[in-house]
Amino acid sequence: MSMKPLEHDRRYGELDQVMRAYLGQPADDTPERRSRALDAYLRHTWHTRPAAVAEAERQLCAYSRNPPGRIRQELGEFYSIPDTGKPQSDIGDWLMVLADHLKRSIEEGGDVPEPSSPQTHWEWHARFPETAQLLGGWFSQDIVDEFPGHDAAVADYADTTNPQLVARLVGELHELLALPLDEGDYALAAAELGMEVGPPEPFSHGAWFQSLAATLSGA
Repeated sequence: MSMKPLEHDRRYGELDQVMRAYLGQPADDTPERRSRALDAYLRHTWHTRPAAVAEAERQLCAYSRNPPGRIRQELGEFYSIPDTGKPQSDIGDWLMVLADHLKRSIEEGGDVPEPSSPQTHWEWHARFPETAQLLGGWFSQDIVDEFPGHDAAVADYADTTNPQLVARLVGELHELLALPLDEGDYALAAAELGMEVGPPEPFSHGAWFQSLAATLSGA
């Protein structure tokens, strides 16, 4: 019998967030240096949910010191660490390295990555979740079968989405446009956030984001 969602989140919710930050990223942390993935987790989490860093440290330590035994594995009452490329025998020590970095970040205060544009796939989605919802949900390769064009897809999003979430998207687009990005960066952002088609002609990605924010501001 697998764990219920509440029990899962109590034991492993923040551990899961840390592990998600490593998807597609090397788990190359050392006691002296954080990985790119852990930097991304800290940069975003310190800004949005600072108390979660201590909870992540606690859950990492608890899992490392008490990994699931045979009975819990048979019952499904455990969190399965995603494949990081590390041997199973090294996972416990690696989790403690992560926990030590988080503890140091809390206790030393200033040991936090400098603000920057997102550096990993996880960080793009964590920072711009509603933008990812629009681009991944309405601008996949299937758009040509579902809508006559980009404007129709945007109109459908606006018509079927709660106005509070539309407002959140507009705020995210303004934040994205305020970052020091060039056109190549905007194209990367669109791809990371799930867009599988190009912007409508004659727009560049950046210009289309500006147009999108203006259009949805009046939705």
